[in-house]
Amino acid sequence: MMAYRRTFTPGGSGRLAVLQRHLSAVPLSGQLTSTVYPTNFCYTLDNNLLTTEQRQFYEENGFLVIKNLVSAVDIERFREEFERLCKKEITVPGLLIMRDVAIAKSEYVPDQKAITKVQNFHEDPELFRYCSLPQIVKYVECFTGPNIMAMHTMLINKPPDAGKKSSRHPMHQDLHYFPFRPSDHIVCAWTAMERIDRSNGCLVVIPGTHKGTLKQHDYPEWEGGVNKMYHGVRDFDLTIPRVHLVMEKGDTVFFHPLLIHGSGMNRTAGFRKAISCHYASADCHYIDVKGTTQENIEKEVVELACKRHGLSGLTLKDTWMIKARLINGERTNL
Repeated sequence: MMAYRRTFTPGGSGRLAVLQRHLSAVPLSGQLTSTVYPTNFCYTLDNNLLTTEQRQFYEENGFLVIKNLVSAVDIERFREEFERLCKKEITVPGLLIMRDVAIAKSEYVPDQKAITKVQNFHEDPELFRYCSLPQIVKYVECFTGPNIMAMHTMLINKPPDAGKKSSRHPMHQDLHYFPFRPSDHIVCAWTAMERIDRSNGCLVVIPGTHKGTLKQHDYPEWEGGVNKMYHGVRDFDLTIPRVHLVMEKGDTVFFHPLLIHGSGMNRTAGFRKAISCHYASADCHYIDVKGTTQENIEKEVVELACKRHGLSGLTLKDTWMIKARLINGERTNL
């Protein structure tokens, strides 16, 4: 990995050059450097895994790509389990299956065609195995510390776009969905299950936005419709430079919950798959989102829980407490 001690302005050509070098490099935890860096890190914890360069990169940009972290064997097992779920060969308690708004209303077949993602697979032993992979967890600990909770699980199956651009995901911050803090002790691990680039809708990030605040999110006014719970940053500035994360199968990106990110359309004939888990330190605490910008997502989540499970009187906090699972250390709070 190249050194990047200089300070870069958001979207500047120098900053983008550094980002490009990061994405094309193969980070090695044992790599040495002779460059002197500041030691007042805010977003990573002291550890023996990340190089100083990697820590500095995450501090400045809010994400870090680790190449070839998950094996092809594991990815194939996750793919096969997903297909079994789509074909209804197995059922999993609490699993949330989401379908593309442009496909699901016109046709439905019991396979992956209309399914955009499955969430909350914490009761599926095979898919949940991703969350406890040692090579994932050791990186997660660099951001959360040793007491680690798996909070949100998801396998994304971005379908070929049906012509209405509904396969896009608006630019958003994941913290919009989370009623727990502090945000600096939350991190997402997102693994490509095949090569992902701009043709099939790779992740798009705005480096450095993790240093900002949580913004107001709403459904974007898209002509082709928006998938359920695909909230986006309100009045998002389309002129802000962004970085497209081209990733190979098995590559994993770790990113901060305030990092503004999204994904484009899938213009290919195949499905673009990725698997992810949001982790938080078990020392984090829940908050009441009443009176905050998160009230709209709480209302939607609670209504869905009532409709699917007949549960009433819930809060956003309640829905997350049900899903949280201990991965490492002690369940001290969450």
